[in-house]
Amino acid sequence: MQVWGCLLVIIFTIFPKGSQQAASGNGTSDELLSPASPGGNETPNMFLMPPCNGVRIEEATIDELQRHMDNGTLTSVQLVACYLQRLFQVEEYINPVMQINPDAMVIAAKLDAERGAGKTRGPLHGIPFLVKDNIASKDKLQTTSGSWALYGSVVPRDAFVVARLRQAGAVLTGKATLSEWADMRSSNYSEGYSGRGGQSRGSYNLTVNPGGSSSGSAIAVANNVVAFALGTETDGSVINPAERNAIVGIKPTVGLTSRAGVIPESLNQDTVGTFGRTVRDAVYALDAIYGVDPRDNATSTQVGRTPVRGYVPFMTNSSALKGARFGLPWRSFWGLADSESQSILVELVESIREAGATIINETELPNYQTMVSPSGWNWDYGTTRGYPNESEYTYIKVDFYNNIQAYLAELEDTDIRTLADIVRYNNDNDGSEGGYPGINPGFASGQDGLLASLATGGVMNSTYYEALHFCRQSTREGGIDAALKHGNVTLDALLVPPDVGQSYQIAAQAGYPVITLPAYVHSLSGMPFGLALMGTAFSEATLVRYASAIEDLQMRAGTKYKRTLPRWLGYRERNIPVSAQCFGC
Repeated sequence: MQVWGCLLVIIFTIFPKGSQQAASGNGTSDELLSPASPGGNETPNMFLMPPCNGVRIEEATIDELQRHMDNGTLTSVQLVACYLQRLFQVEEYINPVMQINPDAMVIAAKLDAERGAGKTRGPLHGIPFLVKDNIASKDKLQTTSGSWALYGSVVPRDAFVVARLRQAGAVLTGKATLSEWADMRSSNYSEGYSGRGGQSRGSYNLTVNPGGSSSGSAIAVANNVVAFALGTETDGSVINPAERNAIVGIKPTVGLTSRAGVIPESLNQDTVGTFGRTVRDAVYALDAIYGVDPRDNATSTQVGRTPVRGYVPFMTNSSALKGARFGLPWRSFWGLADSESQSILVELVESIREAGATIINETELPNYQTMVSPSGWNWDYGTTRGYPNESEYTYIKVDFYNNIQAYLAELEDTDIRTLADIVRYNNDNDGSEGGYPGINPGFASGQDGLLASLATGGVMNSTYYEALHFCRQSTREGGIDAALKHGNVTLDALLVPPDVGQSYQIAAQAGYPVITLPAYVHSLSGMPFGLALMGTAFSEATLVRYASAIEDLQMRAGTKYKRTLPRWLGYRERNIPVSAQCFGC
């Protein structure tokens, strides 16, 4: 962690001795939100978040933070300092942040001055946030995708999404940890691990896969290190860590958010998404970052298909569920869920039905038996079946070869210009970057993912185009769109269990949007799982409407099936690799 010394001086200058609780957390019991009920060796009292200038900001929404700044009980500078103090409190346990922005306090002070002069840019004015370490920022922060190979390289400009958030008045506090190269580098690896950032851990159970590849972004939001964060997704990297950290994740339609300035994996599927502890907070971030960008041709597809005033006006309450129509693709996804989460999610769906929604079961994807692996997430399932020309991974590994070379070409102060350079660097620095199998426990299979991409030479041959066409057609017209047209009924959305990774995998191949909501935690592992809404291209307004309605229902109904606070199971353990995905553990 960089620049801690000077920042701690600033924090304790802003908050003199005695003005806050100790970083170890000595708060009274009424300051603690109730953790989830399952038993275990949990120690939530050790990690209580201290008040900020006398104000409780743990679990505070962006609207609540704005009210405090408007009435003068908090400033943005104080808010940044308090979130940094929170990071200092939990950093050595969960490691969500790769690097702190040394200019964060200066930025916050300028925004405080604007507010004092009567200018407020919008709902994100003065609000701290993080971005995943594969999203470029033209400042004193590095952009490395977790790899030492890119350390010291200089990006040409802010990523479009970062520039938009700066314009909105948000305070970039730092870069989040992630799975190195966004899970592209290895087939057998520790989720949330990178050579530069080390292992990030989920605070619900520190020994288990925290979700990825946008691990640190989700972990930071879940643990009140920032109010919101950005991640990226090619196949599950927003939805998976969001649901495994009991927060809201929005994975937009490919083309809604620009990828310019983002270290790429596949421009056919890459998208920038948002994390928040509430739907509204995640939507505030989405509203700030979406839009047409001349540097990303895919964003032109949103013209005429997005709301003029953003997605916040589509926020609603549980009354909107009356007359809503949702489908359950039971054989496609639900039947693959473990019995515990399936039972709980069915209860939650029943409460949605009781609120006035129509629930239609078995709204299947026609091609699910061909597209959905029965044994878990598998982006090379076509090849597993003997048909590489029907496999997502066939085109992803070609795309990475070409897309990463285009990104590297714009960097300065680096000798890394090709995928071959990255592979060579990992071999030359095997101890830290694990170029060879069996050397670094975070990369058990070495860099076999990078080598598979390198072997393609970036050639877009007939197999490439057949695979791309097959996956798109089978997940779009022949998949999600077909499931949404159930006989004579047009559904508003599909409800799916995102702990079944094949669900978000289908949406990823289609390039379609998903929003996941916290549901509950597994009784044995303590790990969260969610309920997700899936729609067609550019249906974010509909998904926001019903995600906010379901969230409101969770709050109003007094159900335990909603976001719960972490229990810090295994907080003393430091296993690498973390345990793989498991149901109940």
